[in-house]
Amino acid sequence: MAIEWTGESPELLLPLDRSSGVPLGDQLQAALREAMQDGRLRPGERLPSTRRLAADLRVSRGLVVAVYEQLVAGGYLASRPGGATRVADATPDHGGASAPASPAPATATGPAVAKPRLEIEFAFGRPDLGSFPRREWLRAMTAALAVAPDAAAGYADPQGVPELRDVLAAYLNRVRATRLRPEEVLICSGYTQGLRLVLETLAWAGHRSVAVEDPGHLGVRDVAARSGLALRPVSVDEHGLDVEELARTDARVAVLTPAHQSPTGVVLSAARRQALVAWAAECDGVIVEDDYDAEFRYDRRAVDALQGLAPAHVVTIGSVSKTLAPALRLGWLGGPPALVRDVVESKRWQDHGSPALEQFALAQLLTSGRYDRHLRRMRTHYAARREALVAALAGAAPQIRLSGLAAGFHAVAHLPAGLDELEVVAGAAARCVGLASMREHRFRLGEHPPQLVLGFGDLSPERIHRGISLIANLLRG
Repeated sequence: MAIEWTGESPELLLPLDRSSGVPLGDQLQAALREAMQDGRLRPGERLPSTRRLAADLRVSRGLVVAVYEQLVAGGYLASRPGGATRVADATPDHGGASAPASPAPATATGPAVAKPRLEIEFAFGRPDLGSFPRREWLRAMTAALAVAPDAAAGYADPQGVPELRDVLAAYLNRVRATRLRPEEVLICSGYTQGLRLVLETLAWAGHRSVAVEDPGHLGVRDVAARSGLALRPVSVDEHGLDVEELARTDARVAVLTPAHQSPTGVVLSAARRQALVAWAAECDGVIVEDDYDAEFRYDRRAVDALQGLAPAHVVTIGSVSKTLAPALRLGWLGGPPALVRDVVESKRWQDHGSPALEQFALAQLLTSGRYDRHLRRMRTHYAARREALVAALAGAAPQIRLSGLAAGFHAVAHLPAGLDELEVVAGAAARCVGLASMREHRFRLGEHPPQLVLGFGDLSPERIHRGISLIANLLRG
């Protein structure tokens, strides 16, 4: 699709060699044809005016006019009186036909089969993107730009702008019961970057392995591998991470989601929390706390962050990807001062710091109270969708038990014994409904009860009911 430049079209880089002996008009015509053939200029795209192109190339306007006329006559360009000159929709070189689609990659067992288009997807971990508070964010950006110093337009402090770190430390201490000082907070580009920075820093410090929840977030596996750490999967049961099993591994680093385990939805019990802190103190270990879904709780008070229990051993990581939007790429981590200082140095050489103006805007959103108003609104929003999922399954497949509903915007569906969760996922896809199996989140294969992970954050209640009705007989077995 051609880009429609609403103002002046950008410059067009075309090579002209004045020492070659080839007439400039011939060179310009050939260069324009080549730009159209190789896709630099797309069908329908506007070219610079003859006056503008002549000035850019330092040639006479008459030469450019003549070249444009020749290419119009040859069917390469289209022009109308008083209008812009554009690349023709169908040029002589490719007849206007769109490029053939790349074939789907073949699998080891034969040609790949095209995946059906999904009408409804119960996507795990996806927030309601349509509820991003555009007006509030615009107000925050405007207010931030009005007060930001001129230095904010320069390279940012790799640790993050002090104004946001100050606000975040105070905010997290109030709402998550952390014990953080501004100098112990680093601003990063979302959870994944924060995790990567921490694990890479720990690997450089001599750690060789990391314990992860099983089932758990598969993104941790990839980040750990890129950091040079070996994975040590540790079982999760109804009380959360099995700390006794953790202690039997060689890992002195553990990554977990204690407030709302991803993906089972269980909460790390009080006894397990104390045991985990004792483990870290005994082996001088590091707990990396993914403060996942802590903002969206429905049936009980929020669980305190682990960092407040053991500031010397816990790094807590959070972001606005679920509360505002993933596209903002804003997150934070807070932990022991020495570790944070090393992480800051890693970030300095990775990207020189996260976008500063957005950091000022987030600070403004937090201090104005509009962030908390948005969270309260979204809790009601997601609670209604949760109830829609419960009602839809109760009506279509009442034998399905749901768990993990106390927080967040996904649930675990426990299928009747004898059903194969992968077969259910495949059958749903054939009906244009996207599901995720719990098996996709397990690090170790084995015999497990069949379960599905149902995300409802980005689905309206009507689409939730529609999606469940399409797969009802698959769920009943």
